[in-house]
Amino acid sequence: MNIKILETNYKPTDIAVGSARSCYFGKNIVTPESASNWDKKNSLLDSIFKAGHHTTLQHYHFTILIEGMSRHLIWRLLHSHMFYNSEQVSQRYAKMKIENFYIPQKANKDKWNQYYQTMFGYYEKFCEVLEPIMKEKLPKFQKHIANKKAQEMARYLLPVGMKAHLYHTINVITALRYINVASFLPEAREEGLEFVNQLEKEILKIDKDLKPLIDFAKKEKAVFPKIDMEKFRCEEDVKVFDIVNYDFEMNENYAGILRASNIFLDESLLGGFNSYIKLSLSADAQNQRHRRSPAIRPALKDIYKKDYYIPPIIKENLLDEYIEAIEYSYKFFEEQKEVLGFGEAVYALTNAHNIEIIEKDDFNEFTHKAQMRLCYNAQQEIFDIVYKQIKQLKENGVNVDNFLPPCAVRFKQGLKPYCPEGDRFCGVKVWKLEFEDYTREI
Repeated sequence: MNIKILETNYKPTDIAVGSARSCYFGKNIVTPESASNWDKKNSLLDSIFKAGHHTTLQHYHFTILIEGMSRHLIWRLLHSHMFYNSEQVSQRYAKMKIENFYIPQKANKDKWNQYYQTMFGYYEKFCEVLEPIMKEKLPKFQKHIANKKAQEMARYLLPVGMKAHLYHTINVITALRYINVASFLPEAREEGLEFVNQLEKEILKIDKDLKPLIDFAKKEKAVFPKIDMEKFRCEEDVKVFDIVNYDFEMNENYAGILRASNIFLDESLLGGFNSYIKLSLSADAQNQRHRRSPAIRPALKDIYKKDYYIPPIIKENLLDEYIEAIEYSYKFFEEQKEVLGFGEAVYALTNAHNIEIIEKDDFNEFTHKAQMRLCYNAQQEIFDIVYKQIKQLKENGVNVDNFLPPCAVRFKQGLKPYCPEGDRFCGVKVWKLEFEDYTREI
């Protein structure tokens, strides 16, 4: 793994202390330059940090270029909270490469290389076989992306040990929290420690005055929460509960490109609900990107069973081959679990492996999530999940007319073009359909 933090002209501690002093300095703002030369800078920094006054450490952000991190660590740590921004290489639209896999430190490299090569062989075979099937189902003007649609479905066979590259932006407090919790991760702990060790070195290159705070973060104890999923588990893959029904009026703030509804908050914030969701690791990696839709994600060991998602297009055309590949992956995982322990063998699980989460949504945030995930270009599995959530809300008396795909929202507000996707238009005039008529083949 390699990481690099993009440098700026200022130090995080100068900005933190300058902003803190500005709160109590009546004449004018205290600049970072002034804070840098102040003889009490480090004592004030230590004082406000240990008192929990962390807003001053949230002004400065690290933009980190990361190469070679496993998708599982990204899921478990980097994208498991709300305080980040990321742009990550897509498995839907970029063809994956065999050399990009993480091997646990204590693993038998020959066995893991063989496993990854076998699973990658399945992936390539599915890409090849699915492409003409996709081409047949796509409208004429989209047939040129049949290969990418094939990749989207074939990626379910890729193990979560697949590496990724990404831009990742966090503030100072979040960086310190990473350093703090890495030792307590339920999975991918060794890789997590490798990441925070590199992160510490990169941070200290920028500002050595952060070392006392880093040392504190390394010593403070954290606990990964134990979640009793039995309280929430049900027969359905998606179950909405604890609904707070509050009707609100949608306006053009929800339809605009800049989504002014995130600034001008209205009564939509008063409604909301929770959901039990069973979904694949692949779908949840997408689901995590909705940072205002936080979820409880238990330790995988506590909820583990051999259970996996089957894309409908694969169920119709390649079910036997798919099951063969998935069964092979579970056999290898079970063997490695006995050798390495669950937390390190986890890299062998595929994107298709199903997990359980408990998600919280308010109606303001969910209008945006519905727009993004009811779009016919969205990942099919997460489209189906959001559709089921809305369907159940409707069955429980909630007015769901505001939970629409982007084209329908723009049509409702009279904004043209109705579809904002340009040449990525799916080919279906969804804005003319009733909610009950939303159907997708791929």
